[in-house]
Amino acid sequence: MAGPTTAERGAASAESESGRARSGRPPARRFRLPGRRFLLLLTSSIALGAGGIWLLYGSPWLRVEQVRTSGTQALKPAEVEAVAAVPISGPLISVDTDAIERRLRQKLPRIDSVDVTRSWPNGIGLKVTERKPALLIEKGANFIEVDAEGVRFATVEKAPKGVPLLELTVDHSPSVRRFTAARLMSEAVRVRDELPAEVAKDTKAVKVRSYDSISLELNGGRTVMWGSGEDGAAKARALTALMKAVPKAAHFDVSAPTAPSVSGS
Repeated sequence: MAGPTTAERGAASAESESGRARSGRPPARRFRLPGRRFLLLLTSSIALGAGGIWLLYGSPWLRVEQVRTSGTQALKPAEVEAVAAVPISGPLISVDTDAIERRLRQKLPRIDSVDVTRSWPNGIGLKVTERKPALLIEKGANFIEVDAEGVRFATVEKAPKGVPLLELTVDHSPSVRRFTAARLMSEAVRVRDELPAEVAKDTKAVKVRSYDSISLELNGGRTVMWGSGEDGAAKARALTALMKAVPKAAHFDVSAPTAPSVSGS
């Protein structure tokens, strides 16, 4: 008996595929095991990952051996490094740089900012920026340094050269009810920052009696009535013009910068 012809087999195959399509079931696929190349790549990747972890955390080559400090002026590098407490011989990758930064800023107020970096393969770098004194508060035989933000950050025995004293005499001033001593100190710093460069170099003291009564004591017995800390740029321009016009004057008043005055010339 003759078998099915080619046309009959084709029709049967088409009918079978049509039936599978109607049933919504995809044709069965044969499962293939991963090839040798894939397994080799997988094994290599795992080995490399394990080796990298060991290199970073377990090897003797990438461990902290030295700490370098830069940017210090008043502070000593050894003092900074003692507070930083970098874990010597520990894995470089595991050093908590954020914790070191917080520790340094909390325990050494003179530090304004510090950048803690890893220096591969075995070092830690501490780049320090120290606060600069803008004013000094006399306290007994010592001086408290105040920076441009009004932060009291250090007490020193000797006054730094070129930094004026801050004299707060506001105990009986009505403005104390509205403005705290800290706010008035910030106003004094603000005035100091807006002084013309030549005047700033010549300033011996910034005196604050109230919010709107801030004055300067200059070398040679000269004085400047500045007023409040407002309109600082205009007052600086007015003072510069007055000093050029009447250089021998003893007292300058720029509290009203549109109507400045001099006396004692």
